[in-house]
Amino acid sequence: LRRSFLHLGPRRSQCGHPDFHHGLLAAAAHGDEVEMSRSGGPTAVMARPRVVVTRPIPAPAIERLLAATAVEVLAENAARDREKLATAIADAEGVLSLVTERFDAELLDKATRLRVLANMAVGYDNVDVAAATARGILVTNTPGVLTETSADLAVALMLAVARRVVEGDRLVRAGKFDRWGPLMLLGKDLYGATLGIAGMGRIGEAVARRCALGFGMRVIYWSRNRKPAIEAAIRARQVDVRQVDKAELLASSDFLSLHLPLSVETRHFIDREALAKMRPDSVLINTGRGPLVDEAALAEALVARKIRGAGLDVYEDEPVVYPGLLGLDKVVLLPHIASASDVTRERMAMLAVDNLLEALAGRRPPCLVNPEAWRD
Repeated sequence: LRRSFLHLGPRRSQCGHPDFHHGLLAAAAHGDEVEMSRSGGPTAVMARPRVVVTRPIPAPAIERLLAATAVEVLAENAARDREKLATAIADAEGVLSLVTERFDAELLDKATRLRVLANMAVGYDNVDVAAATARGILVTNTPGVLTETSADLAVALMLAVARRVVEGDRLVRAGKFDRWGPLMLLGKDLYGATLGIAGMGRIGEAVARRCALGFGMRVIYWSRNRKPAIEAAIRARQVDVRQVDKAELLASSDFLSLHLPLSVETRHFIDREALAKMRPDSVLINTGRGPLVDEAALAEALVARKIRGAGLDVYEDEPVVYPGLLGLDKVVLLPHIASASDVTRERMAMLAVDNLLEALAGRRPPCLVNPEAWRD
């Protein structure tokens, strides 16, 4: 469904009625395709840059786009069809994308007027940045705004796996809880354990802070660069923290949480060899990027009891999950919801809109991934 509306000048019309705008925003947020401009006249409408949003996003972000651009919000599953997506972006000057859409050289070639690709995510491995740069297309992301919410979920997964929360929930719902038992669903403590962080960036730091200050956990981390400021902040609370190599990270972590960007070097950071070096009682958490973990190797390790358990929010071939993981009680599986809070998703959308509108106005966007594509 596509609907176009035009507001001609100051005269009050159906388009100017508050209820009308509320209904339109609700339609955009719930998956109807919307194409609309608001201005003082037809000439100004034609001058507005055309923007495509690849999936419904929080309504306040759509409202900002409606005020400044001719925006089309694709229905929830429309962008899965590459041909439909290519057609939608063919004459767009800006695209607000999600990590679920792959923008490679072939697709970018279809968007001959595209000036900016604003990704509503911290990561941007769904975008061929080199191809975008070669075509003069700015690529942006949304770092920072989802840090704390994502860290919350990483800790939630640790607790869910270690204390067998999902298993307990299933047991009660199945009517199998008849009395308390001293050996029922015994788990693993977070308090006083050793937390290993792979990738001490913003989210890794936030997880370390929660675990060190909230659970008294010792913190070790593997990162390309040492983080002295983070170390000082944690040590100020009388909690030990230090940088280690990968071998020690694997061998010493009770809980290992992955927060690395995806690259050729980090793909399958956790493979069969790495899993063999982990403690039999250890727990693996991945809220970073799915391909950081070889899921087939993880399933084998869990069955063979080489590690205690795992919690995953992202997957190697998302949304497909390796079948060998689905029947295991030792793994908690979530549908990529690390940043899924009302406040955080709205902040992500607003930052993506900031990036997009700044670029379309000829100003450098605040979160530019490929500065080499920027021209004053």
